[in-house]
Amino acid sequence: MHRQVLLLAAAQALFQTASVLVMTVGGLAGAQIATRPEWATMPIAAMFLGTALTTFPASMWMTRVGRRAGFTAGALLGAAGGLAAAAGLWLGMLPLLSLGTFLVGVYQAFAQFYRFAAGEIADEAFRPRAISLVLAGGIVAALGGPTLGRLGAPLLEPHYVGSFLLLTLVSMAGAGVLLGLHIPAATVEAGKTAAGRPWRTIVSQPAYLVALFGAATGYGIMILAMTATPLAMVHHHHDLSVAAMVIQLHVLGMFLPSFFTGSLIARFGVLRIMLAGVVLLAGHVLMTLSGVSFGSFASALVLLGMGWNFLYIGGTTLLTATYTVAEKGRAQATNDMTIFVVGLVCSFSAGGLLQAFGWQTLNLLLLPWMAIAGLAILWLGWRRRRLEPAAAP
Repeated sequence: MHRQVLLLAAAQALFQTASVLVMTVGGLAGAQIATRPEWATMPIAAMFLGTALTTFPASMWMTRVGRRAGFTAGALLGAAGGLAAAAGLWLGMLPLLSLGTFLVGVYQAFAQFYRFAAGEIADEAFRPRAISLVLAGGIVAALGGPTLGRLGAPLLEPHYVGSFLLLTLVSMAGAGVLLGLHIPAATVEAGKTAAGRPWRTIVSQPAYLVALFGAATGYGIMILAMTATPLAMVHHHHDLSVAAMVIQLHVLGMFLPSFFTGSLIARFGVLRIMLAGVVLLAGHVLMTLSGVSFGSFASALVLLGMGWNFLYIGGTTLLTATYTVAEKGRAQATNDMTIFVVGLVCSFSAGGLLQAFGWQTLNLLLLPWMAIAGLAILWLGWRRRRLEPAAAP
């Protein structure tokens, strides 16, 4: 069990390195060849479009062929995406660059199930920690993604071609790691693989809806602000190396807490940790109001990462209690597909919103969304306390 979780954590580290690389240089690479500033973030949006469109098919396909085959195929598609993106930059073709990042998004669609695979491997006591430890693999990405993006930028002309070629190598390494993965088949009675409650019944559960909305809030807000950050920093006269450092600190904020988030959930309860995530996101907004210095950007982005961590791991943990083995394909796919549709909208709109409102106002506009998420979590906690006396003998 522990060895398989370690392999998933390694695969997560490599996948997330590729994803963070795109987040670091995708907007800058797009701006280099885009005909209008609004199209600069198209490569990043294309990555999330690839994830949103293929999450559900990826989940259902893996129920038939198994996790290892699906995960390996996803990593190989990511490698192909790196090659296509590099070719798009070399030829000055934004659609081809975006096709490449779209394929990286397909890789991401498969990789999003690493955390669910960890939950399937682990026993009930170890499950929150297993999910957290797999996501902790992203700590490597905090250093690797921005560093590879920055180091690869000047290697070849035009800039960033080398960055995407390095992404190809990272994705190939991920495929190699996944070949060692062995996940036992889920225990489902013969002939019952399609059994379970109707889809509407699953997704209409209050806990499912709050888990989904909480994770989507953390992910959407994080993606919007993270996508806008390099562009905002360059606009405010910070160079790429400084922007890459802020992204590194942000990704550390995303994944370092994973070493203890599972323990915090076990001690304080999943809803309290999710609510703490909302508070941390609000702290990010407040820090953006302190100015546009390196310290302001760095502090805000660290809080943004920590808020994402608490909401995303908390939402995943809450979600795993809302479906059976027979229902996992539909339940997990609906959750992740919805999250990445939100991510797609946020990444695509980041450039336009930044240009229209500026860095600080853009973040202020996120406060009502955070407030709704916080109220939803409080409502579920109140509902559970109200139902407890009725459930008592």
